[in-house]
Amino acid sequence: MVKKSIIVLFLLFNVLMVFSQKIIPLPVFQQQLKGDFLFSSSTQVFVNSETSLESVNQFNDFLSQYYGFKLIVTKDRNPVQGKIYIELIKDSVPGYYQIKMNSDEIEISGGEEGIFYAFQTLKQMLVPAGKSMASVNCTEITDYPRFRWRGMHLDVSRHFVTVDSVKKYIDYISMYKMNRFHWHLTDDQGWRIEIKKYPKLTQVGGFRNGTLIGSYSVYPHTFDSLRYGGFYTQEQIKEVVEYAKKRFVTILPEIEMPGHSLAALAAYPEYSCTGGPFEVANAWGVFDDVYCAKDSTFNFLTDVLNEVMDLFPGEYIHIGGDECPKTRWKVCPGCQEIIKRESLKDESELQSYFIKRIEKIIEAGGKKLIGWDEILEGGLPPNAAVMSWRGTQGGIDAARQKHYVVMSPGSHCYFDHYQGTPTSEPLAIGGYTTVEKVYSYEPVPGELSAGEQKYILGAQGNVWTEYMPCFTHIEYMIFPRICALSEVLWSGSRSRNWDDFRNRLVRHFSFLDMQKINYAKSVYEIKAEVKSIENGLSVKLSSVVPVEKICYTMDGSEPAEKSMLYNKEILLGSDGTIKAAAFEKGMRRSPLYQQSFSFSKATGKNVILSVQPNKSYNTGGAFTLIDGILGKIPWYGKEWLGFLNDEVEISIDLEKTDSICNVIVDVLDAQSSWIYLPGSIEVSVSDDNINFKSVRKADIKEIEKAARSVNLTFDKTVARYVKVRVANRGIIPDGLPGAGNKAWLFIDEIQVR
Repeated sequence: MVKKSIIVLFLLFNVLMVFSQKIIPLPVFQQQLKGDFLFSSSTQVFVNSETSLESVNQFNDFLSQYYGFKLIVTKDRNPVQGKIYIELIKDSVPGYYQIKMNSDEIEISGGEEGIFYAFQTLKQMLVPAGKSMASVNCTEITDYPRFRWRGMHLDVSRHFVTVDSVKKYIDYISMYKMNRFHWHLTDDQGWRIEIKKYPKLTQVGGFRNGTLIGSYSVYPHTFDSLRYGGFYTQEQIKEVVEYAKKRFVTILPEIEMPGHSLAALAAYPEYSCTGGPFEVANAWGVFDDVYCAKDSTFNFLTDVLNEVMDLFPGEYIHIGGDECPKTRWKVCPGCQEIIKRESLKDESELQSYFIKRIEKIIEAGGKKLIGWDEILEGGLPPNAAVMSWRGTQGGIDAARQKHYVVMSPGSHCYFDHYQGTPTSEPLAIGGYTTVEKVYSYEPVPGELSAGEQKYILGAQGNVWTEYMPCFTHIEYMIFPRICALSEVLWSGSRSRNWDDFRNRLVRHFSFLDMQKINYAKSVYEIKAEVKSIENGLSVKLSSVVPVEKICYTMDGSEPAEKSMLYNKEILLGSDGTIKAAAFEKGMRRSPLYQQSFSFSKATGKNVILSVQPNKSYNTGGAFTLIDGILGKIPWYGKEWLGFLNDEVEISIDLEKTDSICNVIVDVLDAQSSWIYLPGSIEVSVSDDNINFKSVRKADIKEIEKAARSVNLTFDKTVARYVKVRVANRGIIPDGLPGAGNKAWLFIDEIQVR
């Protein structure tokens, strides 16, 4: 009997796996039934609600565009073959829906929102069934969301997108049963929303004279000379709001303050501390000029926010509140007078004062304030909600103070990060956030009690567009990570299984292909595991998604299906380059894997660090320093070890006494990320690993001249052990990025020759 039960459960599991092979996010309950339901131009759908009719019309538009037919919409309930019934359930759980079907009919029930989501599920289940026909496997589904807030953010300040593109973005949000669109409308690089009382906000603040070319981390910066910008009229805003409403998406507008306000100050410099003049920023980053905390500024922002609140019917208004330098406030007589008058401790409390005044303006307009987690600094306004981006601590602190929270940590929810190996991806801001990492995210911090957890509304993915100049690039950055996040927020931990999701995602790609969505193929990318072996290195290749075969070359040519078939670890004993790709059915599926290896006497040898790298910059551990792989420039957030320590000692055992006269140390200079060249590098050698003799030391001038690979040559000596001492630059001087903070020290390959 037990054996029979196990067999039944196994068969049921496999049925569900087949049924769920493409549906994202995964429904709460699903069961495959016998037969198929055929959709055609003679299929009738019974509708008795205007809102449900809108959902049916959108489904019909989808069928017309991709399958070449529409359903017949009727109010006649008479049973005929091939009919779809919609039953509206009032007061149901938001987003709840149920689908029951057999070969003759489909019953869809739920609230208006749930009925809309039921049709999103049906879209994914459809398969072509001949000319102007489609079918679905007969199934039963009961479904509802885990979180109230299931969102996506889009920055249109750094790079502007058209109204049609914004609508398409909303389509993508609703397609995966997400319900919040965070519209980042203002920043240093552009003001994108028409404010009738202050026309210069768009006339002046909506355009910049040129844009940064290439990575912000590469100095010196270069710019194009093109005037760039755009904005949305209030009529266009209303059009987008109505479009989103029909898809059950609430728009959260963001008007940045007190920082990230340079575009506004370029138009109205009188609301700054210095009076300007200013220009709309043509580079990325954080700027010292912010709103002054004087009364005239609040009068201005009252007028702006009143117009914004009239346009957006949602509950919240986002006011930013992040990355606000206090440089100008510290020397502004007006701001210092306010600190004195209000008995504030410092400029951090002045920011809290600023946010609390803004909250009163927003509450007077019948809305609630939400801001990035910096608004916690100096004290949180009474009814404010927090969006936690600098990790999870801001969300934890806010929830413990009984404030609602939307989780959006950069570690898992920033879709401007690389999603695959950076060398095979378009230029991005940095970081490394794979689809699997997004899928692993749990929005509710384990540190919270059950009572505190109820303040976690949900989470959202953030899309900052510094390096996304067009909408197809935005598509590439969000897909397929939006799929992973949607399942985290809808299905949650109830059925989270990476292998199952990965397999469904690969099948789901046909749904994206049909819609000509530009999605990343990074789930197919080749991963390499490099290990030390006697007299060299071994390289093990694999694909995140199981593929038919991996082919590779070592002669510089591009891998093809007829290239060497990978079936065991590749052994390297000297310099070489591996190129590899995954193939299925004669077609290359993966981005190109390409890695050069540079050998020295230290490659693959035993290495010990005196201190451990920062956990955020520790990919590969100490082995990274002698793995034969040189760190990439620009810095991608991988391949380099990052330290905040005063100094780092790296000890290498060459495993035998050998003649040496040269040590090369790779160090990184990426000042925009607060990463600076070291203050000094010293090389010492030993025969016994106890008594070391210094043989070479480079000071800061020599290091700056070398820039990256610091080549330390010395008289030929015989030794087994090599110790490299690298000193941190220390506190960053005034006038440089990160001034007043400890510099980061980044080190990669160490070569001994």
